[in-house]
Amino acid sequence: MLAALVALPFLAGGAAFFIHGHKLRRVLLVGTALAQFILVALCWLTPPPPLWGVLALDAPGLLVLSATAGLFLAASCYAVGYFHREGEHDHAAFRARLHFANVPEAIFTACLLLFLGAATLVAVSQHLGLMWAAVEATTLASAPLIYFHRHQRSLEATWKYLIICSVGIALALLGNFLLNVAWQTTAHADIPMTMPAMLASAGKVNAQWFKAALIFMFVGYGTKMGLAPMHTWLPDAHSEAPSLVSALLSGALLNCAFLGILRIHQLSVAAGFGDFSRELFVLFGLFSMVVAALFILGQTDFKRMLAYSSVEHMGILALGVGIGGMATFGSMLHLLCHSLTKAAMFLLAGNVLATYHTQVIRQVSGVLRTLPRTGPLWLAGFLALTGAPPFGLFTSEFTILRAMFGSAAWYVPVIYLVCLGLIFAGMATACLHMAFGATKEGVPPQQEGLWSVAPSAMLLAGCLMLGLYQPPWISKFLHGAAATVAGQAPSFSFWPF
Repeated sequence: MLAALVALPFLAGGAAFFIHGHKLRRVLLVGTALAQFILVALCWLTPPPPLWGVLALDAPGLLVLSATAGLFLAASCYAVGYFHREGEHDHAAFRARLHFANVPEAIFTACLLLFLGAATLVAVSQHLGLMWAAVEATTLASAPLIYFHRHQRSLEATWKYLIICSVGIALALLGNFLLNVAWQTTAHADIPMTMPAMLASAGKVNAQWFKAALIFMFVGYGTKMGLAPMHTWLPDAHSEAPSLVSALLSGALLNCAFLGILRIHQLSVAAGFGDFSRELFVLFGLFSMVVAALFILGQTDFKRMLAYSSVEHMGILALGVGIGGMATFGSMLHLLCHSLTKAAMFLLAGNVLATYHTQVIRQVSGVLRTLPRTGPLWLAGFLALTGAPPFGLFTSEFTILRAMFGSAAWYVPVIYLVCLGLIFAGMATACLHMAFGATKEGVPPQQEGLWSVAPSAMLLAGCLMLGLYQPPWISKFLHGAAATVAGQAPSFSFWPF
C-alpha cells in the first residue's frame, strides 16, 4: 500500500512528459488524483504495514497525507477548467500584455504529479534523512509551477523561492547532522535516524548537540513552512503562481514542512527538552501572527493578502503546539481546516483574476453580481478564514485560546486576540469591497463553469462540517494525532475504524 502511494504519482508524472494529447493528459491528472485519494481512504480503513523500516504511517503523517490527497483532487479538477480557460482566444490579449508564454501543459502536469509524489513521501517517511530529501523534492517539483506564466515577476518569485527555501533546507540538513552527532556521542552505537529508533533511545541524547540540532531544524523547516521572519518567499510565490498552484503551496506544501518540525518536537519531548521546544513554537508563532497582521492591514493585492493569511495560520499552528494540552488538538484541527479553506480561497481567487485580469483589490468590485457562483463562496471563505462561527477554524482557534488561559503568560492570549482582530478588519475591508462594490464597467456578468466552483464549494463544505459537527472518528483521530505530537503514548488506537 505505501509503495503504491509513493510510486503512483511519480510514475504518472513521468508518463505526463510523453503524452501529447491535452485531453489524455488531463485524464491522467484527474485519474491519478482520484486513485491517490482512494488509496489514502483505504489507509483509513486498514493500517498499512511499515515498509523497509523507513516508510510508515502514524497519526500526524496520515493527517498531512489526507489533506494533501484531498486538496490535490480538488486542484486537479479545477485544473481542467483552468487549462481550458488559458487556451481560449479571448485571453490572448491578456497574455500578450503581460509578455509571457505559458510553460507547456505537459511540464506543468508532470510537475504537479511529481509534487504529489514528493509530498506523499514526506507524509509516510519515518526516516529523518529521507524526509529531508522529500521536502527538498517538493521545492524542486513546485518551482516550475510558480514560473508558469514566465514573466519578470514570476521569475523573480521563483528564484526567491528556490534560494530562500534552499538556504532553509540546508540549515535543516545541518540539523540532521547535529542530531546524528547528539545520538552517537552518548549512545556509542549506530542508531538509524528513524523515528521509532530515536524515540526509543532519546533518554541517552547529548543535550547541547540536541538543542543545536533542534534550532537548526526548526529554522530550516520553519523557512519552508512560512514562519516569520523566514517567510519572505511566500507572498511572492503565492501571488505569482497560478491559483491552483497557490492552493497546493498553501494547503499542502506548508503542512509538509510543519510535519518536519513536529518530528523534531516529538524527539525533543522524548529527550526531556519539551519546554525548550515549546518556547520556540510560541515565540515564532506569535511573531508570525504579528507580521501577518501588519502586512494584511492596507494590503492592495488580494492574492498577497491570502499569502500573508497563510503566514498567520502557520503561526497559529505553531502556537497551538507550543501551548500544549488541548491546544495541540486545536492545532491538528486547525491544520485540516486551514488547508480546506485556504485552498478554496485561492481557487476562487483564480476565478476572480480570470474575470477582472487584475490582482489589485480596489480594481475588483461587484463580484457577487459579476460572478454569481464565485461571489457567495468568496464571502463564505472570508468568514471561514477569519475564524467566524460556525466554521471549523473558529472551533480550532477558540480551542487554542481556551488552552492559553492558565497555561501561558497573560500577554500570549492578548497578542493572539489583537492579531486576530486586526487581521479580521484588514481582510473584511478587502473582501467586502470586492464582493459588494459597484459593478466594474466593462466586466459583464458571467456564469462560471462547474469545474471552476465545485472544488471550492466542496472544500468549504468540509470546513463548515468540522465546525458544526465532528464525527466521533474524526475527533478520535485528531486526539490521537495530538497525543503523538505531544510525545504521549495514546491510550487508544488513533486509527478511527
